[in-house]
Amino acid sequence: MTIVNERVAAHIEGDFVVFLIGARVNRWWKIPQILQVGRAMGRMLEELDRHPELGLLHHESWPGRTAIIVQYWRSFEHLHAYARMKDAEHLPAWADFNRKIGLNGDVGIWHETYLVRAGEYEAIYGNMPAFGLAKAGSAIPASGKATTAKGRLGQSSGEDAPIEPAA
Repeated sequence: MTIVNERVAAHIEGDFVVFLIGARVNRWWKIPQILQVGRAMGRMLEELDRHPELGLLHHESWPGRTAIIVQYWRSFEHLHAYARMKDAEHLPAWADFNRKIGLNGDVGIWHETYLVRAGEYEAIYGNMPAFGLAKAGSAIPASGKATTAKGRLGQSSGEDAPIEPAA
């Protein structure tokens, strides 16, 4: 993982979707159910990584009692189509979860979907490897208009920094 020792902002062409998804372990002693959910998600992410035409741009994961995966999708249409594909990993995993766990309380699952219009986001990274939205799209120099959050959102010229950015 190469650290980029500069301030960079994220840029992505057009609209996109941020999809947060995860699971929560409610009963630690139900290891088989917990592992089942984790393996199913792993298979889905591997499938999506192998098939970029399905629309997943990038994902980042954090394990824990409440695990979270941040996914960046090209569009809601891509995300929705994948969720409903009969020959993909998601539908069988979802059906299996509902059969084996359902609402018994062993493992909780959740997701949140955010539709983002072009230019209505901002992100900054300093001393970071390629990450998040900058990895889903591209990293651009955080200079000029992209120096400040308001500048990255098109609300200022970028000269409204409360302190001078490090060189």
